[in-house]
Amino acid sequence: MGIAGIGETTGTVKTERIDLLGVPVDIIAGDALETFVHESLQNEDSGKNIVLLSVWDLLRARHPGEYRNFVTGAALVIPISKSLVGGARFLTGKTPVRYMPFDFVVSLLTFLEIREETVYLLGGRPPVLRKTEKNIRETFPRLRIIGRRPGLFRKQSEDTLLLSIRKSAPSLLLIGSGVRGRERWLARNTARLPKGMRLWVSDLFEVFAEKRKRPSRFAFDHGFEWAGFCLRKPSLVFRVFPFICYNLLLLVYKIKNRKRTTAKT
Repeated sequence: MGIAGIGETTGTVKTERIDLLGVPVDIIAGDALETFVHESLQNEDSGKNIVLLSVWDLLRARHPGEYRNFVTGAALVIPISKSLVGGARFLTGKTPVRYMPFDFVVSLLTFLEIREETVYLLGGRPPVLRKTEKNIRETFPRLRIIGRRPGLFRKQSEDTLLLSIRKSAPSLLLIGSGVRGRERWLARNTARLPKGMRLWVSDLFEVFAEKRKRPSRFAFDHGFEWAGFCLRKPSLVFRVFPFICYNLLLLVYKIKNRKRTTAKT
């Protein structure tokens, strides 16, 4: 099953793909997300990459290259930044559903557990990965973890790792921190991976292993989750400049759209 093209809806999954500054963003509600998972498991024609998109990611995806191809070719592009939701509403009048990354993954695992599906864990340091596996098994007892591998693997062992993942053929390949290249590793190896869903989330395993706290619901709902990230990594404060660039682009696109509308009338 493919996600509909920009401005279209699928016949079964109520998903709409819109264009935001030249980058695709999907609007998909919680009930439609379960249908997406079900249909992804039923359709084995191709793998389905899922992207959790931030403002920084969107700006990267505007430029031609590997990452843009990864995002535009993804089966699902989910906004995780409040600014993306506001930007989409400002330009298109439509409001995408925003997900907290941890909650989104929990929803996926819940839907997979109902069907007693499989997951492969890739990433994190060995102690973190072991604790993550333990906590996932306890929380989702009917979900089958059919493989796990720490993220800091050598380049020479990559072929063996990919072969292991292909043989396991998980319903979901869940990738966390420590994998060289981060989500770009997924982009570069998409053709060598088995069918099923694939998702990269930065510090997911650390949260599952209770080594790092996820943002509070209040902070996330009000768009303040970045504050905690800046406290852990102060250099991230300089991303205020891309954020300013993003807002300027919204204004430019809004003016262009108004001019086109005026010219047509």
